[in-house]
Amino acid sequence: MSGVYGVLQTGMSSLLAQQRGIEVTGHNIANVNTPGYSRQTVNLKTSTPVLTSQGMVGTGVTARESERVYDRFVGVQIENENEELGRWDAQKTALERVEIIFNESSDSGLSKTMGEFWNAWQDLVNNPSGNVERLALLGSSETLAFEFQNTYNQLSPLQADLDISIETTVDQINLKAGEIADLNQKIIEAEGGGTHANDFRDARDLAMKELSLMIDVTSYEESSGSINVTLNDGSSLVDGSNTSTLSTMVNDAGHKDVVWASDPTVSINSTISGGKLKGWIEVRDVIIPEYMSNLEDLADGIKDAVNTAHGNGFDLNGDPGEDFFSGTLAASTFAVNSAIDSTKIAASGTIDGVPGNGSNAIAIAELQNALTMNSDTTTFDNYYNSMVSDVGSKVRHAGMNHDHHTAMVSHLENYRESISGVSLDEEMVNLIQFQLGYDAAAKLISTTDEMLQTLINMV
Repeated sequence: MSGVYGVLQTGMSSLLAQQRGIEVTGHNIANVNTPGYSRQTVNLKTSTPVLTSQGMVGTGVTARESERVYDRFVGVQIENENEELGRWDAQKTALERVEIIFNESSDSGLSKTMGEFWNAWQDLVNNPSGNVERLALLGSSETLAFEFQNTYNQLSPLQADLDISIETTVDQINLKAGEIADLNQKIIEAEGGGTHANDFRDARDLAMKELSLMIDVTSYEESSGSINVTLNDGSSLVDGSNTSTLSTMVNDAGHKDVVWASDPTVSINSTISGGKLKGWIEVRDVIIPEYMSNLEDLADGIKDAVNTAHGNGFDLNGDPGEDFFSGTLAASTFAVNSAIDSTKIAASGTIDGVPGNGSNAIAIAELQNALTMNSDTTTFDNYYNSMVSDVGSKVRHAGMNHDHHTAMVSHLENYRESISGVSLDEEMVNLIQFQLGYDAAAKLISTTDEMLQTLINMV
């Protein structure tokens, strides 16, 4: 259309286009602090010109569908880093609790208790028949057994707490998968009509980011606009608007394993390679059992060495020494033999030396410095100190990885914001531009109206 009415049509198209630009700009400004929001732009396109006797004449502007400014590759990188961040965050938190259990900064640490136990035997050497020294030795021995059992027993409740975290996280994964499937359906319905479901896509990306903190996932987009989400082993978690449900089962050790609800007897723990689930499962099933086993080895090593040496001596009654320690940590029965009292401590190395001989007490006291652990390569004290050192090392390692991946995620988020984030300064400039364009379009329509009035008055 050309002529006065063509100019009027051009003014109207411009007015609508500038209005659309103001709407999109206002939407950006309103969501400047919305997590996961991607800045949107309105696409303006010159309308198709018409051929007239004076040549080609423009017909104005068309406002096409708004698009979000988004880099899919950066989004995938954030998801990958989130998997590692989730893993090390969970592991760091759990290991810090393990470190508290092995806390040697207090006056009641196991290392200090072991030292008092060996010192009590050394004190008995100086007065083998002294009742005070014998009672002090019994007290130190009972304290040692209690500290061993108490330290060991504190690790099991930690595993139970991790079971709760695993079960809760599985429920959250299912909820997040359902949210993604629901958004898939909304995107399919919206984009099937030729529009861009920008806000739905932002919400889905945010859900994927939160999901990747919990478990390792891979996603790919279908031509319909929906995404399929799979776990590390290739199993489908989200397929369009459908989801597969995760669950938990109790394994032989009494802990919760992750399974598919459709096959609740097969654990998938070994295939989980990232997210908080990986961190918690690794601490619960590998690291804590290792420390429990080391504690058992140390307690059994001391028990066997002391019992053997004690059996080589004689008590105040002239009888051979009985087992000094009994029970095991695993059975929660590790303790000083209930048959042992102050008179049955075998301090003498010979029956003729009773009661004043303390040679057997010397032999037991010297066990502190004997190479009896790790295939006779280290002492009891050094073996335990290496355990404590290993706990600290693992905490530091988890902390360093946590800090590294936190920094990486922060860097990627900042990079994403530089691409997709809303700049209020930029939006204010856009707002002014669209406002001026709107005013000019309105002026064009007003001028065209005056032209029409002039023509009408000429008739």
